[in-house]
Amino acid sequence: MSESIFTPDAPAPIGPYSQAILNGGDLYCSGQIPLDPATGDVVAGDISIQTERALQNLGNVLHAAGFGFEDVVKTTLFLSDMNDFAAVNAVYEKYFGMSKPARSTFAAAGLPKGARIEIDCIAKR
Repeated sequence: MSESIFTPDAPAPIGPYSQAILNGGDLYCSGQIPLDPATGDVVAGDISIQTERALQNLGNVLHAAGFGFEDVVKTTLFLSDMNDFAAVNAVYEKYFGMSKPARSTFAAAGLPKGARIEIDCIAKR
């Protein structure tokens, strides 16, 4: 049976979806953008600051379900500007270190609330 995951430590969904769904030992996390969970606003700053906030949000969802970044097997990154790729990688590597999950990265014409990055993931126990 599937269980919806919610934590106040990550932004509340801005649409009809869950922050994550736990199905058996698999966790499917919805995309996280760089929203401040307290205000619901996109954090000010460059792509590194926005990537840091999106990954903090994703980490908080993982933690709420009893997972960590080391459990992530697949991520998808959506960037509003592919010129940000190197700066995003520098922040991303701090969170995933040696685990290096499979990853896809796409350029997106637009992201919710004008964010520059969105990240989702799948984690397994």
